[in-house]
Amino acid sequence: MKTVAKLTLDDARIMMAAAEQKAQEIGVDMDIAIVDDGGNLLMFQRMDGARITSIQIAIDKAFTAAAARKSTRAYGETSGPGQPTFGLNVSHQGRFMIVAGGLPVFINSDIVAGIGCSSGSPDQDEDVAQAGIDALDASLV
Repeated sequence: MKTVAKLTLDDARIMMAAAEQKAQEIGVDMDIAIVDDGGNLLMFQRMDGARITSIQIAIDKAFTAAAARKSTRAYGETSGPGQPTFGLNVSHQGRFMIVAGGLPVFINSDIVAGIGCSSGSPDQDEDVAQAGIDALDASLV
């Protein structure tokens, strides 16, 4: 039997607060989603000016990162025609995201969550997601 860490609601709150703060710092209202290790939604926030069309994208970025245990950017880099993961973006009824902004969250090399952000550029989305992970890591020290 293996014992693994689980993300709590308080952990998700820490991540969300830091992600929102980073979004405010860069001046981009974001849709921010946090899912558990199975890709199930734990927390979602849509900042006032975030795009309505980015709601599902943020959720699906978080899902992809947690369920696949890999960043959505990494899949985007290998999903072009002739690449090893070409066509992967149509799996899971189109939920599989290949645009940066979804990051897996690991604790002691075990997947515990995924965070997905959308409404900015792919780099901005990923920076906001990373801020959430960094805050969680800092809280666990």
